Amino acid sequence: MTDDCECTGDAARAEKDPGYRRALWLVLSLNLGFGVLEVGGGLIADSQALLADSLDFLGDGTITLVGLLALGWAATARAKVAFVQGLFLLTLGVGVIGVAIWRAMTALAPEANLMGGIALAALAVNVSAAFILSRYRDGDANVRAVWLFSRNDALANVAVIIAAGLVAWTGKAWPDLTVAAIIAALFLHSAFEILRSARSELKEHANAA
Repeated sequence: MTDDCECTGDAARAEKDPGYRRALWLVLSLNLGFGVLEVGGGLIADSQALLADSLDFLGDGTITLVGLLALGWAATARAKVAFVQGLFLLTLGVGVIGVAIWRAMTALAPEANLMGGIALAALAVNVSAAFILSRYRDGDANVRAVWLFSRNDALANVAVIIAAGLVAWTGKAWPDLTVAAIIAALFLHSAFEILRSARSELKEHANAA
């Protein structure tokens, strides 16, 4: 797959493009670094949405690292990696939903101001990551996976900010838990999209062999 601009979006060009590799390393550093900070912030604020988002950051950092290493691999291997990425995201989504259901039985309202402040910082990080990767979003399943993770993170952060406002307004925990479930739904949507693309590519490679 190729695009019509000088974007180095397809797998073959991305493999040889040092700019894409630098972008992946930068996004990797942003995701892992802020993910660790957000885990602490989520625990202090007692926010399930922030904890879900922190898992997203850490998961994205790990998968971005795999995507970086996969740039030099054969097309079939890259498709297999993308398939594993999809399964990983699917697992995260199911896990977050399970924790949100469990916490719904005993949850207290989180600290809304801290929750909102951390979510604003997370949004800035994710918008930066999405901007860095935007010119590489059209490519094979592996390239698209990395782009989708950063895009979905930014959308999730907006939802966490809204939830923080609702927590402050209502004094209840349900907005926090609702957004945790929304983040899980984003996981699941991206997981199915990545799995579908990876399966299609694996089938094409098998037919071509």
